[in-house]
Amino acid sequence: MKKVLIVSGHTDLNNSFANKIILEKLAKDLPEAVFDYLDKEYPDFTVNVKAEQKKLVEADVIVLQFPVFWYSYPSIMHRWMEDVFVHGFAHGSKGKALQGKKLVASFTTGAPEELYVKDGPQLYPIEELVIPAIKSTANLCGMEYAGFIYTGGVSYASRPDAEQIKVMRAKAENHAERLEALLNEI
Repeated sequence: MKKVLIVSGHTDLNNSFANKIILEKLAKDLPEAVFDYLDKEYPDFTVNVKAEQKKLVEADVIVLQFPVFWYSYPSIMHRWMEDVFVHGFAHGSKGKALQGKKLVASFTTGAPEELYVKDGPQLYPIEELVIPAIKSTANLCGMEYAGFIYTGGVSYASRPDAEQIKVMRAKAENHAERLEALLNEI
């Protein structure tokens, strides 16, 4: 059985809507998975590098779960990657610890999916904004990029609207189901 590590990169999961629902559903449906909540573990951004590297080494599949902030990972996930995916561990002539592991991206945006189209309001499709960095990370580390699950239109700005809350909850639950299906395929 494959060992799955799900790394939550939300900077304030308690104040999240979609990512919180996604992670709660995954925890319920995938009790054997290991969950790494960076905001809870490292509120001061001081990452325990050895502990995080151990989690990565023990995993077969690594899922990066995060909301897109300014077209990229949130700051805590950036910091985690900068500190943990270092030369000599994750890449370089002696950095073979992550080779052969599968890397999955699972992310959300507040803006609706239809805004992420070529020459649209966001200028680029989401695949051109977020995925290149993930694919490049996988490539550098000798990992296999195993795909992504994306859901847009789950903005905190819609929270006061009861109907939008129902729609966003359904989107978040569907996101988790699609991620579970992908994990079962790989």
